[in-house]
Amino acid sequence: MENLPPVASDYISPDRPPGLVSRSLPALTFYSRLAWIVWRASRKARAGVYDDKEWIKSSLDTVAAIEAIGGQIVIENVAAFAGVGGPAVIVGNHMSTLETFVLPSVLVPHRRMTFVVKRELVEMPVFKHVMISRQPVVVGRANPREDLKTMMEEGEARLRAGMSLVVFPQTTRAASFTPAEFNSIAVKLARRAGVPVLPLALRSDCWGIGKRIKDCGPIRPDLPVRFTFGEAMQVTGNGRETHESIVRFISEHLRSWDVPVHEEAESEGGAD
Repeated sequence: MENLPPVASDYISPDRPPGLVSRSLPALTFYSRLAWIVWRASRKARAGVYDDKEWIKSSLDTVAAIEAIGGQIVIENVAAFAGVGGPAVIVGNHMSTLETFVLPSVLVPHRRMTFVVKRELVEMPVFKHVMISRQPVVVGRANPREDLKTMMEEGEARLRAGMSLVVFPQTTRAASFTPAEFNSIAVKLARRAGVPVLPLALRSDCWGIGKRIKDCGPIRPDLPVRFTFGEAMQVTGNGRETHESIVRFISEHLRSWDVPVHEEAESEGGAD
């Protein structure tokens, strides 16, 4: 653990006040730094030299960009993932683009991983080169049956090759949590591949969702960033109990962080 980057284990941002410009113009400061991070990563990816070490570096640079504007990041129970000993499915709620940028610095030092991503991310100018280099599982979200087939086949292939997989089952990013929209695809995949599944509760709404460009929303450094991992679970039976445990874990943590959870929908969903 001594040689791992700082956020590859439990982590709390140091208490360092931002400079005058960062405090006064947090969005401009953050997006300026992010543009440089993405451009540099894309250049390396196009050259075929954007490996896991570079991915970790880009991720750590993003963490630093959040902290430079006064954002506070807390990451808890990384040991749950580090101790699995092999590939796993990590399933979490999805609030913003931030989790896609931060999680590599937490997970990749322990073992190879990738994401399930929407097709737009591998078609986006500049950033697409970075994403494609990470061998993601790409879904279109226009044909649920085809997406399920892709998830099961390509997801299992990644897991059997030793890569852990991060899945955000919600249909879109949201600042609240609706369990009925949190499908059981991750549990199905873990059961099929015979690997454990870990819940991940996260709050990342400091990077808001934009009205015109979703990835360029308001930046609110006053909103804390939280990542908490749950313990690994082996899927048994039809997976319903595992799915319900994941939903319960995420819901409880989000409530404790003052994130809205739509309680009336919590009894819906489940694995088949």
